[in-house]
Amino acid sequence: MQLNLDMQISTSQPFLESHQPFLAQVAGFFIVEERVLRTADKILTQSQVEATWETAIAKITAICEIQFSRMGIASHLLLVKDYITLLAAVLKKYGYQTRPLIQILDNTRDKYHQLLLTECRKQVDDILANDSYEQMLIKKEYEYNMNVTSFHLEPSEATPDFPYLAPFSSSVPDVCRIIRSFIEDSVSYLSYGGDINLYDVVKRYLDRLLIEVVNNCLLNRMYARSLAMSQMMQLAGNISVLEQACDLYLFYSAQQCGIPKRVAERSRSSLTARAVLKASQNAAYNALINMANSKIDEFMVLLDDVNWIVEESPDNANDYMNEVLIYLETLVSTAQEILPQEALYKVVSGAVSHISDSIMATLLSDGVKRFTSSSVVGLDMDLNLLEAFADEKFHITGLADLGKETTFRDRLVEIRQLVNLLLSSQPENFMNPVIRGKNYGSLDFKKVAIVCEKFKDAADGLFGSLSNRNTKQTARTRSLEVLKRRLKDFN
Repeated sequence: MQLNLDMQISTSQPFLESHQPFLAQVAGFFIVEERVLRTADKILTQSQVEATWETAIAKITAICEIQFSRMGIASHLLLVKDYITLLAAVLKKYGYQTRPLIQILDNTRDKYHQLLLTECRKQVDDILANDSYEQMLIKKEYEYNMNVTSFHLEPSEATPDFPYLAPFSSSVPDVCRIIRSFIEDSVSYLSYGGDINLYDVVKRYLDRLLIEVVNNCLLNRMYARSLAMSQMMQLAGNISVLEQACDLYLFYSAQQCGIPKRVAERSRSSLTARAVLKASQNAAYNALINMANSKIDEFMVLLDDVNWIVEESPDNANDYMNEVLIYLETLVSTAQEILPQEALYKVVSGAVSHISDSIMATLLSDGVKRFTSSSVVGLDMDLNLLEAFADEKFHITGLADLGKETTFRDRLVEIRQLVNLLLSSQPENFMNPVIRGKNYGSLDFKKVAIVCEKFKDAADGLFGSLSNRNTKQTARTRSLEVLKRRLKDFN
């Protein structure tokens, strides 16, 4: 009768408020039972106490499982878990079998972490949505310690001069705080004495947090298409910092679990999230390339205004190239402040390649019916400016010191080789395998054939009434005609 009375749960209070007196009464009852068994000869038997305990623990587990299933807040599960753990620890000292109580916590481990992940997702989404994606300005040393040093976000241990402009925006330390809090909450729940490898389990849930929450939130922010170019650069830079901080998360998990740092160092490669964040980082770089190329397209439409049948060689580069160079200057200067060098290389290389491809596509398109050597001279001037810019930026950004096999200039090789071919004194040499391999190896036969059919050494009757004079056929013109015929035969 006393046990039945003690095991009645309050119907007027939520279980979160009534679980402590409920479990405390159960503990008190069985502590008394153990005392009576031990001191009052023959009043109770061992089998009677064990049978009573089996009945009680079956009811306790049923009640707790039902109540856990109804909870929707991670911290509520944690509170009840703590008291169940206390109940198990106390009664185990008195010789009772408490494994079923621990089994309850084993069974709710995933639910707790799923609730925790859901709460973290909302927090990370809010942080990313409210970030300005501008480099974080830190004015005081305590701010630096709180946002940088505590997360080891800078490789140098020396304290910088203030004000200090961090390479990341405010969302990075805020997300790191959420990750650290998640690790602490995970360890708190899992530290109930179950038959688990605590560090391995925490690490597995950390992986889920980084992949399912942090990474997916970053991707959603990236694909929302609401960020300007500079903001997208900062987001890409942030992902790089968060990826590099994966070691910190592992070491902190090990510390919380009481694991030596050397063990965490051996498990660094087992964190799947590192590779996932690296992939998202590359996705951000690709998004930057696409954004840069879209902006470049706005200037490349000025190619439509180029006079392709001009008789006299121009004195200056075409307008589209001047606009492109102004944009590229802004792109490089902004990227240099925010992005890692590898990302800078990818973005600028992609932009230069896109310019080359756009010029080639224009020459191949139906929009250009004919063009003269004078217009090609203008195109050569455009490329000279772009190549000079590419060489300068490749060196001043420090990329030349990294030993890159392909420079920015190399991204222009196809259109450069085409212009060189059209301006050469003997274009028919293109058909010579040795010369072609040396000077025109990036050119496609079909593209060359299309362009050569449109190319005239000078303006003549093919362009309507532009000129009535008879142009004497030059050696280069004859060589070009030979090339056209041989390309037709080749095709």
